[in-house]
Amino acid sequence: MLDSFINFLELGLYHIVDFSSYDHILFLAIIAIPYAFKDWKRLLILVSLFTIGHTLSLLLGVYDILNLKANLVEWLIPFTIITIALYNIFSAGKTSNKSKPIVISCLVLFFGLIHGLAFANAFESLVKTGQSQILSILEFALGLELGQFVIVFCVLFFGFLGQTIFRFSKRDWVMVLSSIILGLMIPLILSSI
Repeated sequence: MLDSFINFLELGLYHIVDFSSYDHILFLAIIAIPYAFKDWKRLLILVSLFTIGHTLSLLLGVYDILNLKANLVEWLIPFTIITIALYNIFSAGKTSNKSKPIVISCLVLFFGLIHGLAFANAFESLVKTGQSQILSILEFALGLELGQFVIVFCVLFFGFLGQTIFRFSKRDWVMVLSSIILGLMIPLILSSI
């Protein structure tokens, strides 16, 4: 039982921090870029909402309640990153960015659902006969959350360095990094059409 827990915890952790499949890393980065260490509570809520959405869609996919075509999901994932990147670019430096947490929270939860659907079919094949699928998904979700904390901490740390040592304004930091991530996503969305 402990081996199964560790296996699914590691699977969830490496699902997030896997550089060969960097969509989760870029999604978390694009969420975290506008925030600083002092905003950790709000960011923790956003990251947890992503995990909830991801976990819910895994459950729906594993139990064949909701399944989307793989090519649609592969198109939607870069679309989620592009959407948040554009939101960051157009709201950078504006006080309204922090005054509408409901909008970004709903987007993150919904986008977590989309990202989880991409992994639902593969996840089902990882659960061995006799293992509880729900327990395995919850163990995986804990690993997701740990991996997300690692990525978010790194983004916050580099944001701190960029804004403190290199004297980037917060607005410029958000706009430049969001634009870079937007540029990285355009070829992915075009190739998935």
